Amino acid sequence: MLTIYRRHRKNCSHRGEGRAYRRCQCPIWIDGTLAGVEMRESLKLKDWQRAQETIREWEALGAVADASGPITIKQAWEKYQEDAKARKLTESSIYKYELLSRQMQTFAEGAGYRFLAELTIDVLTTFRAGWKDGPLSSLKKLERMRTFFNFAMRRKWVSDNPAVELKAPKVQLHPTLPFTHDEMVKTLTAIEKRASEAAHNGRANVARLRTLVLLLRYSGMRIGDAVSLTVNRIDGNRLFLYTAKTGTPVYTVLPDFLVRALDATPRVTERYYFWTGEGKLSTAVRMWDMRLKRAFEKAGIVKGHAHRLRDTYAVALLLEGVPMERVSILLGHTSIRVTEKHYSPWVRARQEQLEADVARVLLNDPLALLEAQAQTKGTRGVHGAHKTIN
Repeated sequence: MLTIYRRHRKNCSHRGEGRAYRRCQCPIWIDGTLAGVEMRESLKLKDWQRAQETIREWEALGAVADASGPITIKQAWEKYQEDAKARKLTESSIYKYELLSRQMQTFAEGAGYRFLAELTIDVLTTFRAGWKDGPLSSLKKLERMRTFFNFAMRRKWVSDNPAVELKAPKVQLHPTLPFTHDEMVKTLTAIEKRASEAAHNGRANVARLRTLVLLLRYSGMRIGDAVSLTVNRIDGNRLFLYTAKTGTPVYTVLPDFLVRALDATPRVTERYYFWTGEGKLSTAVRMWDMRLKRAFEKAGIVKGHAHRLRDTYAVALLLEGVPMERVSILLGHTSIRVTEKHYSPWVRARQEQLEADVARVLLNDPLALLEAQAQTKGTRGVHGAHKTIN
């Protein structure tokens, strides 16, 4: 059972009257146990009626909870993060969940919420209203919040997923475009120029930067995967990308000049080409990303970044007639819908090539040639041409 009382401030004139006096405006605290959990803390409230309502809600939650008691927001996030690490989520994904956890707990503490079940749709609506993110970032954060509540719902900490009821923000996707041949040449030229100007100690990193650009272009890897590339993932000219859900390894083929470049590039360690393998991978990725951006700036390329090299890899495959579903596998997407959603310019580029292919075929089609000849002579197509021939 929980008891509420005024915890008088030092300057309160009723401090000597103790807990029995409650007509002042000193902070309200609770004392007691709830579902076996001992509690003594501030409610962060001054209104006595609001405090009583809060306690009744907490005790109602405790009455329907299992033997372990109602789970707090903090406990739920701790268990979720333990599970995320056990599932071997990427470092960047874990960081994003930790950030959402801190934001939610800070909000809940300020609003006077302690238990996960108190976070209703109305409460989450207020929580989201305070986000400073853009539409796409808000959408991703909402997806993470839904995943967290799904985790809680499966463990029966909450009866439903209130985050599902939050309407997703409208996002206008602006897919990145691949680099042109001239832009690729300019980028490599800018890096080579930098190599000639760099001091002896800096030339190794410039050489690695050039190889990294080629690797991103001809493997379609994300920059994080490329920076963490290990030597044992390359077998001849085959690069191991990942293991599919079916347990089948997925490989891609690297051009011979890239294999030779990797062999000639000074490795950071015996195992890694671009990373020490120590510390946080995200730190190494940020460092290489900044180097890439400087190279694009030197080359005079507007909005140049690593992901456009991945785009270039994919569009080259599509333009050569590789089916979309195979490109999706090489990119490591969970479904072909993801590929179509994020790489719509490539689909349009492929459509342009299809139209050009059809137009080229029509130029050599016998019937089309006969029709064109007949129209030139002023006859009526195939029938007229046939009469003329007879």
